[in-house]
This record gives sequence, structure tokens and C-alpha cells, in this order.
Amino acid sequence: MTAVKNVLDRVLAWCCIVLFAALVLDVGWQVFARQVLDSPSGWSEELAKYLFIWLGLLGGAWVFGERGHVAADLAVQRMPEKAQRVTAVLVHLSTLTFAALTLIWGGYQVVQLTWDQTLTGLPLNVGWMYLALPICGVITAFYSIYHMIAISKGDEVAIDAEAETALS
Repeated sequence: MTAVKNVLDRVLAWCCIVLFAALVLDVGWQVFARQVLDSPSGWSEELAKYLFIWLGLLGGAWVFGERGHVAADLAVQRMPEKAQRVTAVLVHLSTLTFAALTLIWGGYQVVQLTWDQTLTGLPLNVGWMYLALPICGVITAFYSIYHMIAISKGDEVAIDAEAETALS
């Protein structure tokens, strides 16, 4: 399972890099076309929206996989280690539930509703934009399960106190 996580981490990192570079180029073109050529580009605005949504959701899933999200865990840090583990597993179980119900199931429903809607600026349908929801939901669910198992087995700490003090 760790090998799958490592591959997924690398794939997500490269996807985010490529999406970010494409977003910078697209917005740069948009500004250049509007300000220098005095001919605004309609397609670049639509593309920027797609790129931004995919980048935000994939980046969020990647950061979650690295356990890099901001956490208000002061009270949990003061608990005994076993209580920290239980709390961490419950947090990941809550995240798994959110990913399954909202991102995967809800995202799938939205994709079905919007798959036939077309855009004027791009030769894509709106469903492609919302497809990021269930895909990132599956990734987040995988990371939740991975971390629940690792914390339960003791392979990961529940709260990384060293990372917390490094930020202070």
C-alpha cells in the first residue's frame, strides 16, 4: 500500500506542476491578448477556470495525503498517545465519510447532470470540470484509509509534535 501511495504522490505532484504551469501560461496569454493585442481571448478564461478547479482539488488531495493541512490539534496534543491515535483515526474516518458521500457520490451526481452541457469558449462539456470531484474523492478516500491503517499499526504518529514546534 505504501508503494501505491508513493506512486500516487509522484503522479499528483507532476499533475499539479503541469496544471500550474498551464494555468500561468493561460492567464499570461489572457492578459497579453487583452492588454497588448486589445483582443480578449474568450477561451482562455474558460480554460483558466477548468485548470484552477482541477489544480485546487488535486493539490488539496495531495496535501491531505502528505498530512500537510492545517489542524487545530492543541487539545489532542495534550492527550495520552492512545487517545491521540483514536482521535486521529476518527478524524480520518470523518474525512473518508466526507470523501465518499460528498466528493465521490455527490460529484458523480453533478457530473451526470452536467455531462451534456456545453461551453461556448471551449470544445469541452461542463462535466469535465466537475469530474475532478469524484476523482479527488477517490484519492482522498485512499489517503484516509492509508493513514488510518498506518496510525492504527503505529507506523505513523497521530500528531507530529516536531512539525508543530518547527512552525513556532
